[in-house]
Amino acid sequence: MQKVRTFLWYDGEAEAAANHYVSLVPDSRIVSVARLGEDGATVLVTFELGGIEYLALDGGPLYRFTEAASIMVLCEDQEEVDRLWDGLVSGGGEPGPCGWCTDRWGLSWQVVPRALLELQQDPDPARAGRANAAMMTMGKLDIAALYAAADASD
Repeated sequence: MQKVRTFLWYDGEAEAAANHYVSLVPDSRIVSVARLGEDGATVLVTFELGGIEYLALDGGPLYRFTEAASIMVLCEDQEEVDRLWDGLVSGGGEPGPCGWCTDRWGLSWQVVPRALLELQQDPDPARAGRANAAMMTMGKLDIAALYAAADASD
């Protein structure tokens, strides 16, 4: 059992959210579902995304997610960026800037190609700056456009 875990509070759809997330992120699974209380209406779901454990609780409407905390997923290629982004914003999610989006439950995500981090850490600060400036103009991140911007001359 993982000692430190992120705990997510939902208003009645923790199990649906967890099932959706594990369907999108490779190396993910539902670990357990506990139905609490005499009526079994409160659900506590333990799940793994990419091998990291999370807990989701049907806690009711008292708390809401904000962009102050998000889950970042590093993607290997554009196909993975597109699949994950589209899956997260489908069904009522919202696209945001710079690779951020929110899912239909209001949880904030960062869908980031590994290539962006490599470009931002380029030893040439001008190249890194051009890639970062391009990222700032995007919603869903476009790897080819990030490289094109990085490689453009001033």
